[in-house]
Amino acid sequence: MPDAIEFLKIRRSVKPREMSGPGPTPAELETILTIGARVPDHGKLAPWRFIVFEGDARARAGDIIARVFAKKNPSAPAADIEVEKRRLMDAPLVIAVVSFTRPHPKVPAWEQELSAGASAMNLVTAATALGYGANWLTGWFAFDRDVLDGFGLKADEKLAGFIHIGTPAKPAEDRPRPALSDIVTRF
Repeated sequence: MPDAIEFLKIRRSVKPREMSGPGPTPAELETILTIGARVPDHGKLAPWRFIVFEGDARARAGDIIARVFAKKNPSAPAADIEVEKRRLMDAPLVIAVVSFTRPHPKVPAWEQELSAGASAMNLVTAATALGYGANWLTGWFAFDRDVLDGFGLKADEKLAGFIHIGTPAKPAEDRPRPALSDIVTRF
């Protein structure tokens, strides 16, 4: 495993369309999920959970996305519906991070939502550390109540995002990063 600081300096997201199999083994998936659950969590509320989409489950999820899209866009061409159907098909593994909040006198909802975001980033980092490509994405369907219901989310649950994981087809290219002078101030 590379030095942690050097690894974090070079971590990059990989586009799902630039991923293929193999995906993580069952043992690697367990490691990724375990690391995803090791995040700051004030009050030990675990205000997140994971839905794993692999194999045929990715296609079944795509059927739900396409059905909702077609219903809400009745004049959409078949090609557009097919695009929606394939939303989770590029990477061999997709993990949805479900976020929810619990009433708590000392832990505001915002902190709980940030914990879910930290969980998503830990999933990305763990997958990347294991040598896989990873990307945290959303899309219209991550915010559509009918899709969320189809995925089994409860009424008070939201989707923090989908973590796509697979073998990169090529090295990930870096993108421009903000200059520290543009984003850091001192008080």
